[in-house]
Amino acid sequence: MTRLNNLDSELVQELGDFPEDDLDIVFTPKECRTLQPSMPEDGVELDLHVRDCVQTYIREWLIVNRKNQGSSDTCSLKSKGSRKDFHKTLQKQTFESETSDSSDASFQVGPRHVHVLPEEASRTTLTSSDFDLRSLQPDPRLENLLRHVSAEEFERQNEEARRTNRHAELLALYPSVDEEGAVEIRPVPDRPKEHLGNRILVKLQALRFDIEIEPLFACIALYDIKERKKISENFHCDLNPDSLRGFLRSHTPSIDLSTQARSAVFSVTYPSSDIYLVIKIEKVLQQGEIGDCAEPYMVLKESEAGKSKEKIEKLKTQAESFCQRLGKYRMPFAWIPISLSNIFNISTLEREIPEAEGLNGKGCISDKKATLLQARRLSERSLSSEDSCPNFKTNSLTFNTFFKQEGDRLSDEDLFKFLADFKRSSSLQRRIKVLPGTLKLEISPAPENLGYCLTPELLPVKPFPENRNRPHKEILEFPVREVYVPHTIYRNLLYVYPQRLNFANRLASARNITIKIQFMSGEDPSCAMPVIFGKSSGPEFVQEIYTAITYHNKSPDFYEEVKIKLPAKLTEKHHLLFTFYHISCQPKQGASVETLLGYSWLPILLNDRLQTGHYCLPVALDKLPSHYSIHSPEKVPSQTPPIKWVEGHKGVFDVEVHAVSSVHTQDNHLEKFFTLCHSLESQVTFPIRLMDQKITEATLEHELKLSIICLNSSRLEPLVLFLHLVLDKLFQLAVQPMVIAGQTANFSQFAFESVVAIVNSLHNSKDLNKDQHGRNCLLASYVYYVFRLPDPQREVVRPGSSSAILTESRYYTFGRTSAVSVGSKLLQSRVISCSNPDIAVTQTATDEEVKNILSSKPMDHSSSRMSFYVEGTNDMPSACASSRPSNKKHFHEELALQMVVSTGMVRESVFKYAWFFFELLIKSMAQYVHNIEKQDNPRRSRFSDRFKDDITTIVSVVTSEIAALLVKPQKESEQAEKINISLAFFLYDLLSLMDRGFVFNLIKHYCNQLSNKLNSLSTLISMRLEFLRILCSHEHYLNLNLFFITSVSAPASPSPSLSSQNSSSCSSFQDQKIAGMFDLSAEYRQQHFLTGLLFTELAAALDADSEGISKVQRKAVGAILSLLSSHDLDPRCSKKEVKIKIAALYLPLVGIILDSLPQLHDFTISDARSGKGRTGNPEEQESAINQNVALAIAGNQFNLRSSEISLVSLPYRQSATLGPDTTRNLLICFLWIMKNADQNLIQKWIADLPSMQLNRILDLLFICVSCFEYKGKQSSDKVSTQALQKSRDVKARLEEALLRGEGARGEMMKRCRIPAGNDRSVGLNENLRWRKEQTHWRQANERQDKTKAELDQEALISGNLATEANLIILDMQENIIQASFAAECRDNLLGGVLKVLVNSLGCDQSTTYLTHCFATLRALIAKFGDFLFEEEVEQCADLCQRVLHHCSSSIDITRTQACATLYLLMRYSFSSTSNFARVKMQVTMSLASLVGKSPEFNEEFLRRSLRTILAYAEEDVDMQATPFPVQVEELLCNLNSILSDTVKMREFQEDPEMLMDLMYRIAKGYQTSPDLRLTWLQNMAEKHTKRKCYTEAAMCLVHAAALVAEYLSMLEDRNYLPVGSVSFQNISSNVLEESAVSDDVLSPDEDGICSGRYFSESGLVGLLEQAAELFSTGQLYETVNEVYKIVIPILEAHRDFRKLTLTHSKLQKAFDSIINKGQKRMFGTYFRVGFYGSKFGDLDEQEFVYKEPAITKLPEISHRLEGFYGQCFGEDAVEVIKDSAPVDKRKLDPNKAYIQITFVEPYFDEYEMKNRVTYFEKNFNLCRFMYTTPFTMDGRPRGELSEQYKRNTILTTMHAFPYIKTRINVIQKEEFILTPIEVAIEDMRKKTQELTAATNQEPPDAKMLQMVLQGSVGATVNQGPLEVAQVFLAEIPADPKLYRHHNKLRLCFKEFIMRCGEAVEKNKRLITADQREYQLELRKNYGKLKENLRPMIERKIPELYKPVVKVHSTRESFRNHSFRKYDVQTSSQST
Repeated sequence: MTRLNNLDSELVQELGDFPEDDLDIVFTPKECRTLQPSMPEDGVELDLHVRDCVQTYIREWLIVNRKNQGSSDTCSLKSKGSRKDFHKTLQKQTFESETSDSSDASFQVGPRHVHVLPEEASRTTLTSSDFDLRSLQPDPRLENLLRHVSAEEFERQNEEARRTNRHAELLALYPSVDEEGAVEIRPVPDRPKEHLGNRILVKLQALRFDIEIEPLFACIALYDIKERKKISENFHCDLNPDSLRGFLRSHTPSIDLSTQARSAVFSVTYPSSDIYLVIKIEKVLQQGEIGDCAEPYMVLKESEAGKSKEKIEKLKTQAESFCQRLGKYRMPFAWIPISLSNIFNISTLEREIPEAEGLNGKGCISDKKATLLQARRLSERSLSSEDSCPNFKTNSLTFNTFFKQEGDRLSDEDLFKFLADFKRSSSLQRRIKVLPGTLKLEISPAPENLGYCLTPELLPVKPFPENRNRPHKEILEFPVREVYVPHTIYRNLLYVYPQRLNFANRLASARNITIKIQFMSGEDPSCAMPVIFGKSSGPEFVQEIYTAITYHNKSPDFYEEVKIKLPAKLTEKHHLLFTFYHISCQPKQGASVETLLGYSWLPILLNDRLQTGHYCLPVALDKLPSHYSIHSPEKVPSQTPPIKWVEGHKGVFDVEVHAVSSVHTQDNHLEKFFTLCHSLESQVTFPIRLMDQKITEATLEHELKLSIICLNSSRLEPLVLFLHLVLDKLFQLAVQPMVIAGQTANFSQFAFESVVAIVNSLHNSKDLNKDQHGRNCLLASYVYYVFRLPDPQREVVRPGSSSAILTESRYYTFGRTSAVSVGSKLLQSRVISCSNPDIAVTQTATDEEVKNILSSKPMDHSSSRMSFYVEGTNDMPSACASSRPSNKKHFHEELALQMVVSTGMVRESVFKYAWFFFELLIKSMAQYVHNIEKQDNPRRSRFSDRFKDDITTIVSVVTSEIAALLVKPQKESEQAEKINISLAFFLYDLLSLMDRGFVFNLIKHYCNQLSNKLNSLSTLISMRLEFLRILCSHEHYLNLNLFFITSVSAPASPSPSLSSQNSSSCSSFQDQKIAGMFDLSAEYRQQHFLTGLLFTELAAALDADSEGISKVQRKAVGAILSLLSSHDLDPRCSKKEVKIKIAALYLPLVGIILDSLPQLHDFTISDARSGKGRTGNPEEQESAINQNVALAIAGNQFNLRSSEISLVSLPYRQSATLGPDTTRNLLICFLWIMKNADQNLIQKWIADLPSMQLNRILDLLFICVSCFEYKGKQSSDKVSTQALQKSRDVKARLEEALLRGEGARGEMMKRCRIPAGNDRSVGLNENLRWRKEQTHWRQANERQDKTKAELDQEALISGNLATEANLIILDMQENIIQASFAAECRDNLLGGVLKVLVNSLGCDQSTTYLTHCFATLRALIAKFGDFLFEEEVEQCADLCQRVLHHCSSSIDITRTQACATLYLLMRYSFSSTSNFARVKMQVTMSLASLVGKSPEFNEEFLRRSLRTILAYAEEDVDMQATPFPVQVEELLCNLNSILSDTVKMREFQEDPEMLMDLMYRIAKGYQTSPDLRLTWLQNMAEKHTKRKCYTEAAMCLVHAAALVAEYLSMLEDRNYLPVGSVSFQNISSNVLEESAVSDDVLSPDEDGICSGRYFSESGLVGLLEQAAELFSTGQLYETVNEVYKIVIPILEAHRDFRKLTLTHSKLQKAFDSIINKGQKRMFGTYFRVGFYGSKFGDLDEQEFVYKEPAITKLPEISHRLEGFYGQCFGEDAVEVIKDSAPVDKRKLDPNKAYIQITFVEPYFDEYEMKNRVTYFEKNFNLCRFMYTTPFTMDGRPRGELSEQYKRNTILTTMHAFPYIKTRINVIQKEEFILTPIEVAIEDMRKKTQELTAATNQEPPDAKMLQMVLQGSVGATVNQGPLEVAQVFLAEIPADPKLYRHHNKLRLCFKEFIMRCGEAVEKNKRLITADQREYQLELRKNYGKLKENLRPMIERKIPELYKPVVKVHSTRESFRNHSFRKYDVQTSSQST
């Protein structure tokens, strides 16, 4: 640490970019909506309180800015946002997967033709369709491929090419880290601004009645009927034409523009469907009831001519005279309600309410995500104008009827009743008269900046254009509930609502009553102030307003709203004056219009407080006495002469007064507090009056303290409204020394406690919003914008205090005084945690001490927490007697002190909401530094040591508080997280203000303190991580970490300059130190403090293995990733040299990552499992077990795609696996370092690494490749379509359930979900908690919200990321190759490098990457060719396959590169002949497997590639003399012929059976080439798996295994190995096909033959295990056993006990499944399919047995075949023959294709049945099937019993099912015919069997039994048993041949009737009481049946019982009889 400090200043000079002070104090003018801020009227001496308020509202904001904020990490998100156009700088990467789609489609066009293959095709016929390769045009060649260049030169060129055009910032391409983890983002709070709800613009377009005779006036307001509240002020407007307006000319002195508005902006904070817009219409007063006045409007229409025209004219004249006389009085006339429910429709409500709540601080959404979302939504809301309001469209509304006003129902109460009725039904119209007319208005969302708009105070709002016609008016809202938004503008309005007047008992003259309302500033009539807002078309402000008049009503209701602009300075003289008049409507001679009735008044102030609320005032009849206004009318002292009152001084006039003011608090506590504060600040005379108490100077201090304490008791709403002012005042009190009555008063502790209490209640209020760190938004914005240091005012000395000139005062603080005892006690109390019970004792003790010391003055609330001024008396030596304290209190010191010495509840709250006090501290410190200009002082001496001690104490107390909370339950620990984050931000800010050494010490203490207190590792790491993450986001993080000191040359001297050090860095590195740079050493931690801490946490997190650690690991990795991202986004780091330095800082991370290798999520495996297979085919999802996984199971040492091989070699700690996201983030960090670090350094490091470490690096790179594979746009679309498909295909789901139970698939799915290699469910929890891994759905759903452009942009960026990541991996491999080549240790590494390269070729890569990758490959082949071909046979084979795959690419560049590489591979392998043969074999096999596996591969491109390779061979001058070109040509021809097979395969793409037949034949064609046959068998297996034919897939693998066994037994005779294919007979009789062709044809020693990886013992085991796995998926568990019988001896011979355990556990599972699922399995359904018609070609008259999935119904297969062949031949040309009778070819239409489909069942002879006991045996190894066809002699299928024959047909297939394909040819067909009586025997036997089964069923099933019984004994059964007996048994047959049959049938019946009896008995025992009758019925029927049958059953045929000599032979012949083909026509012969 010390070194840091010495270096500090030098580094600052050296680097120049570590500004000494980053904090800048900025004064920004407050945003103001209006052109001028709202201010009180000029020229008035303002009250102190009003002055303060106004000052607060117009004062500039003071913001502490970070000068370098832009480059810090906090900004990373913003800069991500501002990188909107970032994607435009990227190059589009081309991916095969995204171009292939279009080329694919071309194969599907046009009707297909079925090509049928000759039955047994030999190899030659297949290739006969070859076309000459030479006829093609080759692709362009790489011109310098064959040039001789040294390997070094070649590598140099490659590297140069790779280095160009690279993307500089890797992490800019990486999706930004999840916001959830981004604790370091401190949201900038919203600026305090005036609250506006949802704003709607209402424009009045037309308002007229059918006749226009007089001016009308509209008044519009909003009402909420649910809350029964008027929710807006009135908007007055009129649409009178000028002609009518002229009637009133004499009454309108002037018309101001502001009163001519016809559109208003209403604001609604809480929208609901109960809001109505009510328009009230008034007219000028005239004689008569409202009804009378409305009469002409109902009757007359202007359009009518004649009489009515005259009437209208007359009315007009009449109206004009009224207007002239009574123009200033109005009467109510009509009204109309408009429901706004469809505007605030419920959907917008749901969307809006949170938004509205966000604005006013309602609605507490504690959830971080939601808050973020809301913050985002709010910011958007303020930015874009369209979204700002409920998103409704502009509504133009037209109404044609108005409701007439009822004179006796004018109050708001009545209105709400009307509206409620109106909402319930529109029946209102029937009860209230309606007036015809037209109202047109337009309601739309108010745009954000509406031009020419006036606020409720009539101030112009920006923008305010020059050209003005009519303004818009903003209408003030009266929200239904509180709105918690502090005041930010001066507003001072008073609303007066006269409601009711009761003159009922008054003299006769009071009938048409109006009230004149005035706001008076004195009692003289001239004192009426023009502060009342005018109505429409008149002056802006008026002095008086008259209420509307109800004709002849002595106790009228009023609905007037008088809006008054209150003067800023109110005195007792201000009052409201109400004058009551009677208006004479009829002109009388000499009488005036008004008759005075009386007066009432209301003083505005009562005890200096604004009077608001509801009043019932008495009315005085006479002129009022002088000085009346000082008293309220109820309490006027008695006068002489006495005042005459209406009804003897009773209250007869109801009026309500309501203020909307940002000056008057309308809250007692606040009022008192402000008043007392001001009495301190200004010269007031004592005693002062407060409410109804008087306060003398002596009690002032006590009262002020009380009021401070009580502040928090005030209502929340006023407290929030005046929050800024209240806090300002409290902070002022905290530091302001006060001298009251000669005593120094100290309020700082009270003020502090009050602030704490307010902070506490604001946080606890449910109605207020918090941000994602749990900070109250109001407080956050207060600290950020409003707070400033209290003005250092002079000490306030109360006049009349004892000493006029003060001696010097000094500032002392307890705990620092000489009174050590107090100090020590206090210290004690401040260190003891607040949870300590002893504190109470200390506190009282301390109180005593304090009392003794302070005994000089009265203390009402003394306590230990006190800082105060001690006045210097004369005996204290004073430097000078000045009136200013020499030692001013500093706010930050005072605040820190108060935090330290607080106790009890206060202390708890302080630390709970520490963030607020921390931010206050920081802001005040920043201002302090700014004010005293200490920038020049070194940081150490800026702040006093006392202050530093306090800060240290605070940090340590907060840390222990965090530790204490973490042990508690969930809620508390969440609190701890928040406090932890606040502490981190505090230290983060301190780094910019204080000495960094000091802050680093605090950090160190924090870390140590936490680790001592906490025992849960994951919590500990998690806390420290969030803490460090915030600190590391500091904008000068790099400089804080001294990143320019590399550990090798750590200078104690001043650091050398960047450039010199950089240039020398590589040369001066001592090798032994290089390895150390990649480790986390103590020295490193000391030099790079923060990074060291962060890495330590990461290493600990990765090492740990406790509950919930995975979340912590994610956090740790996320923290580092976000740091790296911030460097990438930081413009200061864009230089390469700087990046190298930064990367050097992170080198130890490489060591950590390599150590955690075994824990990384292996993307290779999970991909294979979840089947996002390389081909990207959606059906692969279901593939049961990927080949590679199977091989891994088999322990194959050449297992390509799993990194287990190399991992096995590592010492290996078994820890929880990291989740995929965490792994991906960790790997991208690794790649970042590798990209940006100094490449020479890396090479040197690699050169010194032991090979084991190098293997680790290669494994890491291998995982990286799979991890950053491009997923592309498609993958996402596929996911969603797949999801859809799944949900649609219910049948498939049912089938799956039936087929699979929940067996293997369930197991597998479970396996997929748990990350590989982790049996604990840690990984699982992680996923559940974070829901990250369920990306399928997540992606699918997110996708739907994104536009195409966004998707394209995402794909573009991810394409670039994939390319860049793979290129970095490639660079690393080059480094490894070069380093290892230098070190001569290449043998074991090369394989690893190749493995990574091959893996990367197998992924979806961009052309850019492929170009470089192929170049590297070619360099490898050139350099290490021999070694490759000799040692790395396996890798070579895979390489061939990958390269060939790219040869078929549709992209030219890729093809060119792949061809060149393949040619070089052949060319270099030719150098040793043995190898070329092998390479030829590998290429051929690769092609075969490629062709079989990928359906979308394009043979046209591949052919072109072959042609290109041929061109290379022809142009290669050096090779012309050798046989090489000829051999190449031969190879290519061979490949070409294989391709031709594919073309055929493509034609059968839609017909799976034909496709399998074809593949089967191709495989057969390769009988002589075992490697290829094996490949094709595997291709078939893969196809079957895709179609979910698991059994067939398994059979293919068994055949393959038999093939391998044959060749193994030829090579070596080991007794544990199977003896060729014979050993496999138990699995399937078909396997014998694989027995080897005679030895002379093939010897396995020949080079290149049987060299594949499968021709080995482990290969054999692998194939068999995979087969077993598939068998168990297909539920053939018995076969699993047979397969393992072959495997186990081999495993035993290898002593592989781990495998044996696994195997036996699988066997156990298989046997368990047999026991549990025995009969429940479904094995398959068989159909005979015959093809007839010349259209089928070779298929004509062929018959097959098809095996279909279980429960396939006949219509399904029929539909499928008909559909498929319909596509081939046209739908009309295909016909399905519906019956199963033999087909007569002559009767068929030659132009049609016929298909006959029949359901068949397995058939067994009797002797066979003895061996086939189990359900499985009856369904396995089947080659005979039977179906029956009923017929009658005359050709009908069905007839009477006596003529019903049956034909049984038995088919024999060529192979036994299950086989390697799902349809097999029928080779033999036998038929036999049953006569009618034989049919009857069969039926009766069947019935009897059913009965027996139902009777003996265990447990018994009553329903089943009753069903069978009903069918047997039921009375009405047609063709039932009785009828059968009557037909066949009634007579003894004439034909002796039938005697036997007759007898058989008789015996059948005998047994049948016996079984019926048993069943009836059994049923009796099973039935319930309610079935007794049913049982009796059954019994009766049974009795009847028995009776009827008895004579027939007892009659025997005597002939049969005669003794005959040759009994034997007759029996024999009879028995054979029914099996012979029976010809009815043959004449009967006697026996």
